[in-house]
Amino acid sequence: MTLRRFTRSGFLQLAAASLLAGPALAQKSTPMHKRKVPSTGEMLGVVGLGTWQTFDVGGTPAERAPLAEVLRVLFDAGGSVVDSSPMYGRSEGVAGDLIAESGARDRAFIATKVWTSGRDAGIAQMEQSLKLFHSDRIDLMQIHNLLDWQVHLPTLRAWKKEGRIRLIGVTHYTESAHDQLDAVLRQGGFDFVQINYAIDDRGAERRLLKTAADQGVAVLVNRPFGGGGLMRRLAGRKLPGWAGDIGCTSWAQILLKFVLAQPAITCAIPGTSKPEHMRDNIQAGAGDYPDAGLLKKMIAELNG
Repeated sequence: MTLRRFTRSGFLQLAAASLLAGPALAQKSTPMHKRKVPSTGEMLGVVGLGTWQTFDVGGTPAERAPLAEVLRVLFDAGGSVVDSSPMYGRSEGVAGDLIAESGARDRAFIATKVWTSGRDAGIAQMEQSLKLFHSDRIDLMQIHNLLDWQVHLPTLRAWKKEGRIRLIGVTHYTESAHDQLDAVLRQGGFDFVQINYAIDDRGAERRLLKTAADQGVAVLVNRPFGGGGLMRRLAGRKLPGWAGDIGCTSWAQILLKFVLAQPAITCAIPGTSKPEHMRDNIQAGAGDYPDAGLLKKMIAELNG
């Protein structure tokens, strides 16, 4: 098999050229895979969007137009998950404005978080999230980083009964919290868990992914590219010969397909503010995923 030298930027140039080829080419693209949310049976596209830092912008058209295009690309590809948090600066409001302005609320699966201590503070923060998203309902409300989770959980359950939120989750972004997350999930009553997982950050394989599957809990993955250093290190390397076997033409796609090879994972949510990166990322949601043998090879080759 012939090796091709593709960095992320190189692939994106080809992607841009493909877009100029017109709608006929776009129609031939493979639809994004979808996976089931165990507690509801609804299907979600396997690639979504995180908004940490990337959507924390001002109100000018120059700042927001690329983000509107990122959302359009995601929704047109069959993705829907847009994840945010009050700790992400202006991201909730920016995402909410753009979704409302585009009339895309029915295409979006809005996930945000409560991230404060105390019952009343939690209620006030969630009320603000509803306003920022211009909606009377949040699809997924998550207790961020387990902060005061036992206090917030009764409120979330009450809001779920009232229809103000549809689903309840809990999150963390470090492996050091996985044991606590595992114990919380085993208590039952959660629809989602959001965790860190990447080819160089595989602690969730030890137990947490299995617990989520056993408990019927959907899994969102943040930081699917690792902490950032891995992508920078790989950027100057040629794609391996096996990349084409799983339909990958960029390192981002390879790293996302590694994550999505885990059947317990419902959706990966890489963050971006660039439409061309979104177009690149969604390609990982189609085609084949690595089998067990290739996963071992990927770990050996890419973690060195």
